[in-house]
Amino acid sequence: MTDELNAPLGLNAAPEPRAAPRRRGRAVVFAAALLGGACLAAFAPAMRDPQAGRPVAVARIETVEPPAPASAPAEHAATESDKRADEIADIEKRSGVKITRIGGAEAPGALVIRLDEQHTALALAPDKRVMEKGRHGPLPKIGADGEKPMEVYARPAAISARLPAGAPRVALVVGGVGLNAQLTASAIDELPGAVTLALAPYGADPESVAAKARDRGHEILLQAPMEPYDYPRENPGPHTLLTTRGAGLDDLRWLMSRFSGYIGVVNYLGAQFTADETALTPTLTDIAGRGLLFLDDGTSPRSLVASLAPRLALTAARADVAIDAGASGEAVEKALTQIEAVARRNGQAIIVAGALPRTMARLARFARELERKGIALVPLSALAARVEDKEARAGKWK
Repeated sequence: MTDELNAPLGLNAAPEPRAAPRRRGRAVVFAAALLGGACLAAFAPAMRDPQAGRPVAVARIETVEPPAPASAPAEHAATESDKRADEIADIEKRSGVKITRIGGAEAPGALVIRLDEQHTALALAPDKRVMEKGRHGPLPKIGADGEKPMEVYARPAAISARLPAGAPRVALVVGGVGLNAQLTASAIDELPGAVTLALAPYGADPESVAAKARDRGHEILLQAPMEPYDYPRENPGPHTLLTTRGAGLDDLRWLMSRFSGYIGVVNYLGAQFTADETALTPTLTDIAGRGLLFLDDGTSPRSLVASLAPRLALTAARADVAIDAGASGEAVEKALTQIEAVARRNGQAIIVAGALPRTMARLARFARELERKGIALVPLSALAARVEDKEARAGKWK
């Protein structure tokens, strides 16, 4: 019995027995050969025809000159193709953008390169020159040669050549980034790179969020939770800066160590804290001593940041308009109209808003429409420096 499951089909089969040759078969073959020879002899005369009666087709081959091409000669086409490739290579060289095409494909006939301002390169972070080790992690500091994080990590303020000299400037700061994954992605990817993002110190991986934001060209702020008047009923979160802690800076340094690459600090809530000189002074002193700027979000009329900043050599600014988290669509439109008026009147303006679903798309459209209205969108660092230089030293504040 054979193994039909394991043996491959057609292999290991028993050979079939050969039938013994028969003499009668040999006789038949011999007779057929004699008969064939006789037939060949009978038809020999007919084979004098070299084609032996087979049908023959005769084809006439003529040489015809090809018609003149309707388009340019091949040599000319090749020259034009080479010329276009040289022009595109020159564009790539002058723009600093190298186009790599899959499979080595040639450049297309029409090539449009869009250099989105959103992708302005920022300095790498963390920069060891402006970083030191702290109890809770790395902390910003002023470098040995005077380098300041607010300068090292800032985004350059590039003003479009289409705007007139001295055009009004607006800085848009969007806070609450890092708390909601979808809203964070929208803020980073949909807002122009000149928009400054304020990152919350909470979340699974704030360092990664900071890196993504800066990779898209956004300069960033640390959004520090500060004590509101109705604390603890309204609690901003862990390590909130409290007036009851006095001059203690441990909470501030925990917040500062959450991620790197920020140019400064902006308060989150904090009406009680920013009105308390005993608690606020050491906080602002530490911020100034680390080469950071401070942005007052403008929500509290009792804030003492304006009066303390000049004495502490702190680079600071105050928002002109803040869009409340619960603002209606009508209120948002009113705030955006107001900020344009402030910018035209004062030459510059700062607006603060939260990364909220109902305002994100409107903020993105507002930011992109500013240039058409003759207003430059700039990062916060560009205006904070101007406030310190021209207004804070003179004791002025908006």
